[in-house]
Amino acid sequence: MSLTNVFDIAGSGMSAQSVRMNTTASNLANAESASSSVDETYRARKPWFAVMKQEQLKLNEDNQFSDLDSNIGVGVQVLGIVEKDSPLQARFQPDHPMANEDGYVYYPNVNVVEEMTDMMSSSRSYQMNVEVMKTAKQMLTRTLTLGQ
Repeated sequence: MSLTNVFDIAGSGMSAQSVRMNTTASNLANAESASSSVDETYRARKPWFAVMKQEQLKLNEDNQFSDLDSNIGVGVQVLGIVEKDSPLQARFQPDHPMANEDGYVYYPNVNVVEEMTDMMSSSRSYQMNVEVMKTAKQMLTRTLTLGQ
């Protein structure tokens, strides 16, 4: 792996953490949104990450290409955004304008403490990827100045 691949890997990490922060912000913004039915209630969302793998080939004894190592990671990708399947919060509030005929109001399955923890974690991960890029840039710059 060359040093320039570090920029691609850190960039994919920054992009993934940005998606994670956006979904967390959406969850926090909708944490107290009320609904009169289960089907209309907002559900917490989480991004689904996966490792992007590099295909490396080598020539075998028959001069045919074969797989060398398919476990080499070259970044992270967001495969999708999934809804959490934890139960919604049903609160008995018969005076609420969104209450159903039984007097229940449904609130999202958003745990604010968990979302704030996710926000801090994704922010720190984003910062670490920025530091990786800064360090790689410094190493490349120092390499270029070696011949002077």
